[in-house]
Order: sequence, then C-alpha cells, then structure tokens
Amino acid sequence: MPLSGKLALVTGGGRGIGRAVARSLAARGARVIVSGRDRAALDAVAAETGGVAVVADLGATGGAETLAGECANIGRVDILVNNAGVADGAPLAKTTREMWDRTLAVNATAPFELCRALVPAMAEAGWGRVINVASTAGVSGSPYTSAYCAAKHALVGLTRALAAEFGQCGVTLNALCPGWVDTDMAGRAAARIAGATGREEGEARGILEGMSGQNRMMTADEVAYAAATLCAEEARGIHGQAIVIDGGGLLR
Repeated sequence: MPLSGKLALVTGGGRGIGRAVARSLAARGARVIVSGRDRAALDAVAAETGGVAVVADLGATGGAETLAGECANIGRVDILVNNAGVADGAPLAKTTREMWDRTLAVNATAPFELCRALVPAMAEAGWGRVINVASTAGVSGSPYTSAYCAAKHALVGLTRALAAEFGQCGVTLNALCPGWVDTDMAGRAAARIAGATGREEGEARGILEGMSGQNRMMTADEVAYAAATLCAEEARGIHGQAIVIDGGGLLR
C-alpha cells in the first residue's frame, strides 16, 4: 500500500477518468476525496473506495476556494488530481463568450485556484503530487475546439510553471494528455458528430477511434494507471512533463 496515509483530492471524481483514478489511488492505500456536481455518482465512488464525497461546481465563482476549504476540514491534501473538465466544441464564429468563459473556468482557472490553495502546504510538508488531466488538445490543435484547446494549453503551461517554482520542495507536478478516452464525454462527442454530419453514431465513434495510432479509444483505467504511477516514490524524477496517452495518434 505505497500511498497509505496519503490524502488525495480527485476533481470530477464521479465518473470516467476521475472515478478510475479514485479507485486506483484507493487501491494503493490513499484516502480519497472525490468532488463533482453529481451527488449520487460521488456517493457511489466514495462508498466503493472508502472515501469522502464533496459536491462542488468548479465553474462557479468561488467554487474551487470552497472545495479547498472543505478539504482542509478533512486533512492536508497530499495528492491533487485536477481532472474536472468541460469540452464544448463549436466553430469560432459560434463559440460564445459564455462557452469560452466556462471552459477556461473549469479547465484552467479552477486547477490554478486549487494549486494555489493546496500546493504550498505540500511544499511545506516536503511531499506532494499534482496531476493535471489535460488532453492532447493541450499540446496540439484541432478545428472547432478553440476554447478547449486554449484551456488545455493553459493547464499544461500552468503545470510547467509550477513545476519550475516547486522543483526543490519534494512536490512533483505533471500533466497527463490523453487522446480520446472511452467515457461519456466521448459518447457525447460522437453523438454531436453524427448529428452534424448525418453519419450513424457507430461511424462517428469510428472517426474518434481512428485518431489513435492504435485505432481505438484509450480507457479510463489506462489514464488512471499513469496517474497512480506518478504518485509513486520511484516517480519523483518525473516532473514538469506533459505525458501523452493517445496510442501514438500524435505521431501521425
């Protein structure tokens, strides 16, 4: 149980990648706080992992600060996994300011605020792990994703800046950059593609699968494995990295 005695916060922990990360960290001995907006989903993950569920809307003003305060009542967070995200897509002309603001708020501003609230205490304790779940959209670009790409690039930049700032404090900060992962978010994307193009949803899903060099979507457990590995003591030299998990898609 290499993470025994550690307290982890996983945002967006009620489903998908967040749920898989919570399970993986708990299996290694960590006590896990899962946050999100769906109380029933969070309670189910908390019951499964022996953790704590905290409802929070990271897109709302003050949402991240409120979450950090609730975590402080539970204990000092040793592992922060900024996984919560939104991924609306639209052509530039149809990307509204509201879409832009919410995408940046959840995907970039909330991780910044949580890092600001929690990382200094990790540094003072001499140990911590921060894993920012970005995307291949954080290291590349694609059409109709201006807000999402901007937000994920910001998250990768935040990771690198804080890694430089806290490099000598026993805290590691890294970003994971998955390609398409087989989650509800990917299902919604396939449905949007089908609706916009008139294709069958299975065909639209095949388009997403074809973006991987392995012609498949990644699984949430694969991303969770990478997150848990970064928490190991043996991974302390992996720092300030943007680790792509896309089956070789960016090599094309």
